[in-house]
Amino acid sequence: MGIFKTRKNKAYSYTPRHYKGEGNPYEIKHKFDDFRTTVGSNKGLKGKLVTAINDYKSNQDQAVNKRVLIIIGILILIFLFIIDFDLSIFF
Repeated sequence: MGIFKTRKNKAYSYTPRHYKGEGNPYEIKHKFDDFRTTVGSNKGLKGKLVTAINDYKSNQDQAVNKRVLIIIGILILIFLFIIDFDLSIFF
């Protein structure tokens, strides 16, 4: 029993008697899961980081990439302001 491992839910092969559709009616799935590479089983911290970086690199929308970099830059500046870092060394 690991401290940091999450339990997986039990899966049963039950099908309802009067269900006439495709797939499992009890499966909870987000509508964008087919297009994401970061959704899936837990692979550990390194695996999650690698898949997130690959997903970021494979993104073709450059405006989103610039927006993410601007947000990261602003958050870093706010952090430096909070810890009273002297920004005059950059100028």
